[in-house]
Amino acid sequence: MLHNSYFPNYDLAGRIQHTKFAQGYNMPSARMDRVESPESQDFKQVFTGLMEDLNKDMNAPDDLLKDVMQGNKNVDIHDVMVAMSKSEISVNIATQLTGKVINAYDRIMQINI
Repeated sequence: MLHNSYFPNYDLAGRIQHTKFAQGYNMPSARMDRVESPESQDFKQVFTGLMEDLNKDMNAPDDLLKDVMQGNKNVDIHDVMVAMSKSEISVNIATQLTGKVINAYDRIMQINI
């Protein structure tokens, strides 16, 4: 028989602290809640959107670093480091995605009709 008194009742959703740069600087949340809408089935539109997001991720650390150097109290060096890590991961993903697209194109071109 389990007693509920042994298990603490925490409000985890209420205890989540959001980072400062998630509120501005056009940085998407770390959560994977954004998905391309179903009506954008065009490969060019999807790929263009991914490249625009990559560009925003690449510019965010520079913007945050400028704010830190100007003495903005709302941004600290930890936010800059997180943004730099996020942009590094985005570049790695984009590089691998580009390689996969090129490999798929090469395979398609090798098909004899």
